Amino acid sequence: MHRAFCWLLAAFLALAAPAAFAADLAPLVRGLGAGSYADTEKALAGLAETGDPAVVPVLESLQAGDLHVRKADGAVVVAKRAGNGYALTDPLTGAALGEADRNAVEKIRINNALRRTISATLGALTLMSPDANTRRQAAEAVFKSRDASALDALNTALAKESDERVRRAMTQARASVLLAGDAPDADRIAAVEVLRERGDQDALALLNGAANTGSDAVKDAATKAIASVEQRLALWGAAQNLWYGLSLGSVLLLAAIGLAVTFGVMGVINMAHGEMVMIGAYATFLVQEAFRQWAPGLFDFSILVALPVAFLVSGAVGVAIERSVIRWLYGRPLETLLATWGLSLALQQAVRSIFGPTNREVGAPSWMSGAFELGGLTITYGRLWIVVFAFLVFGALLVALRKTWFGLSIRAVTQNRSMANAMGIRTARVDALTFGLGSGIAGLAGVALSQIDNVSPNLGQGYIIDSFMVVVFGGVGNLWGTLVGALALGGVNKFLEPYAGAVLGKILVLIFIILFIQRRPRGLFALKGRAVEA
Repeated sequence: MHRAFCWLLAAFLALAAPAAFAADLAPLVRGLGAGSYADTEKALAGLAETGDPAVVPVLESLQAGDLHVRKADGAVVVAKRAGNGYALTDPLTGAALGEADRNAVEKIRINNALRRTISATLGALTLMSPDANTRRQAAEAVFKSRDASALDALNTALAKESDERVRRAMTQARASVLLAGDAPDADRIAAVEVLRERGDQDALALLNGAANTGSDAVKDAATKAIASVEQRLALWGAAQNLWYGLSLGSVLLLAAIGLAVTFGVMGVINMAHGEMVMIGAYATFLVQEAFRQWAPGLFDFSILVALPVAFLVSGAVGVAIERSVIRWLYGRPLETLLATWGLSLALQQAVRSIFGPTNREVGAPSWMSGAFELGGLTITYGRLWIVVFAFLVFGALLVALRKTWFGLSIRAVTQNRSMANAMGIRTARVDALTFGLGSGIAGLAGVALSQIDNVSPNLGQGYIIDSFMVVVFGGVGNLWGTLVGALALGGVNKFLEPYAGAVLGKILVLIFIILFIQRRPRGLFALKGRAVEA
């Protein structure tokens, strides 16, 4: 019985305390309009001591010049212009208090000293916010501003802070203030160690400043910390380049994996492969336009609908090309090159005529927007999902070619067309479906590329050469070779760019592939098998 009563009493106090606490703030807020600067400063000190986040909008209004005293009863209100008068609201609750003439209220004036006090009080209240995220953001703001007036608030907040991430941010903010000010050498050296552990570009900038000022002991500590931070940043820079290489490699894999089917398996030099990528991107654009018009609330799902649509549309165009043009040119690679190059020009012009020559907007769903930090790496969600998608497509294609009847038929026709035909496999149908499969995968690449590149009639032209380089380098017809080739070329490109530039880096990669093919004409992983046909 006694325990139940205690629980009820605790619940009542928990509900009643905020209301009582808010009521205690009202006299302090009223004191802001007492008249003199000294009275306003006294009221500010009282508001700061409460530590109540409800004080923040009051002080922000005072700082912005919106806090007024209503002459009729001396109440402090927020007054904002509305027509010929003011619209009044309660500074604590935000409740509307009606309107008043301009002469009915008087602005609470502040001087520079009060402005500094308000800024310090706001910082202290934000650092003491019940929300951990708000406290951490406030600490980061102090770290960047290095405002010495926030030091006392930081010390108070640190003494009460229990969240490890927020405490670390506050400690780093305190170190930045100490290092930028005139603190004793012992405190500045301790601050140098804190910034060395942080180890980012902001910390490096502060350490560089400390290495040029202060005593010899501080300079020596800062110099050693700078060397440590620079080494760490170099390692994280290499890791960031590795991520960029993986990201580019996944894009190349998506663009090249369809070509590995048509070129590697069928022996067709398809110069219109880039246009299959373009068709997939425009299919994504059309799907998104449909969602914008008829179901804007479901826009985040548009990219998921675009995937099968792009695959089917690009695959159907690929089957049509194979049935109308390619089927007559098997075994004549140069003629397929010329024919598909002409088709690529025709497809580009058709898209220009339908959609125009300008870029089309393709939006990103919310779950592909933004980025996150992983140590010293910055990873965007869009690129991360493209990497995951590329490996899923690769795995699905591998399973399809190894574990299905269709994949078995493709391998049979590839190794010995005459024998496959004699065994009852309809080789012409397999050719058409294989070309459609490669084109459909190129359409999936277009969906992914629409999230990171401009959707225009020239979209595919930027990837066709790289796709051929990946397929030839990895080994014609070998999917694992395509995977290794895409990731290797993507990584090499990104590691060369900081030193040689994007254009020269690509030229160097092309020269390397030419030299490599002279030594290994069949690529890294040559397709093994026995072909009866000459």
